[in-house]
Amino acid sequence: MVRDHRTPPAPPSVASSVPAAAGAGSPPASEKPTRVRYIVLAFAAALSMITYLDRVCISSAQSSLIEDLGLQSEADLKWVFWAFALAYSLFEMPTGWLGDVYGPKRVLIRIVLWWSAFTAITGMIGMHVGGYVIGSLTVLVIVRFLFGMGEAGAYPNITRALHNWFPFHERGFAQGTVWMSARLMGGLTPAVWMVLVHGVSVLGTPPLLHWRETFWLFGVLGVVWCVLFAWWFKDRPEAKRSVNQAELALIRTSAAETQSGHRHVPWGRLLTNTNLWILGVMYFCQAYGWYFYITYLPRFLETQYGVKPDSLEGSIYKGGPLWMGAIGCLLGGFLTDWYIRRTGNRRMGRKLFGVFGHAMCVVCFLLCPLAPTAFWFFLAISLAGFFADITMGSSWAVCQDIGRRHAAIVAGFMNMVGNFGGSVAILVTGFVLDASLAWHSQHLAIPIGAMSEVQKADGLLTGYHVNFVIYAAVFVVGTICWTLIDATKPVMPDEPAAAI
Repeated sequence: MVRDHRTPPAPPSVASSVPAAAGAGSPPASEKPTRVRYIVLAFAAALSMITYLDRVCISSAQSSLIEDLGLQSEADLKWVFWAFALAYSLFEMPTGWLGDVYGPKRVLIRIVLWWSAFTAITGMIGMHVGGYVIGSLTVLVIVRFLFGMGEAGAYPNITRALHNWFPFHERGFAQGTVWMSARLMGGLTPAVWMVLVHGVSVLGTPPLLHWRETFWLFGVLGVVWCVLFAWWFKDRPEAKRSVNQAELALIRTSAAETQSGHRHVPWGRLLTNTNLWILGVMYFCQAYGWYFYITYLPRFLETQYGVKPDSLEGSIYKGGPLWMGAIGCLLGGFLTDWYIRRTGNRRMGRKLFGVFGHAMCVVCFLLCPLAPTAFWFFLAISLAGFFADITMGSSWAVCQDIGRRHAAIVAGFMNMVGNFGGSVAILVTGFVLDASLAWHSQHLAIPIGAMSEVQKADGLLTGYHVNFVIYAAVFVVGTICWTLIDATKPVMPDEPAAAI
């Protein structure tokens, strides 16, 4: 009988025997493992894509929002972007804890339905109905905060599911695949938005949907995913009949690391763990520069380089850091697992690619202010996305390595601190842009409201350049953090040792 994941854990000697009991007897030598775990990975990757589609699309809607809400510039949207990042940060650990206690299936279904509803509601802000306007900038801030509450639980619970379904030597690949899918969809979102909302100028195709209807369509996708996931998924492989004994034995390579989560979490010991805090600060630095890609980047390319909303080339530029990041995620996940299999050194296998990736981000962000054309800027910012995301497989695999039965909580903590960094970056970036625009207004002796679009773009440019230098400085700190992270030191060192 499979032990209920909600019951208190048995002592290590008993708990570690549970996987063996679930797969009583050794599998026949000729039996090949089934590959059911890769269907789990497909569900996780699909959810990751929906997550980024719903998250990134608002950056493509900036121009429409600025016009419909009567805003002065993209800097006025900083509170909208910030509300999502703040809520995403605050609710990471609570939803990660829920996944450890109740299992990822129930938690994921609830949160996906939640954020899908607020994705659809976002499309209603500013609508004129019977002489009334639905919502305002303030309402949009609230809606995006509630949207962020829902999305906060996605990756901690995906991590919990992968922890249950994958052996440690495949976790880097699994996490790399999940994040590759996310980044790929994020990179494709500007192109999807262009096709649906603006049409494609080079092909002469007309728009298919209003921007509001596009938000409604994206909301429906999450509901479809929930229906299929509820029908097929099980929290643990022992409960899935299509998993044979050979695959179960493979998944349970490190039996001590596959124990179920539980309610009794030693918060004090977790939150005073130095390794965990260094991991969190590293991810703060990772998210600080990354949030530029899904907030200010599309508008920056339109105002500073004249990229048109219906330009196919422009949609590629806008999504560059994310689709290049997709390549980085997959490559980084493969490399960290390959290194560990070859050398047996998990500590260096996680750390090496983190140090390299963040160090290269410093170089790329310093090149951004020097880019003379949209293409060269696209190249610099996309390489920054690539090198940052080459660390993603290692980052999330470390959460499983050091978290073990607390994997979702550790992942939630890392992502919480990281997205708090994103919320800080959004506000700092916005305030720097505000200050730059105000200085330019004073220099021209023209009120901001009376400035032309060209004058506003000129005023914002210095602020953008200052922000790129700040992003580079933050990645220096991230590089230092990677040198200190140790994937072989669990947050609960008295738990059974890992198999490697």
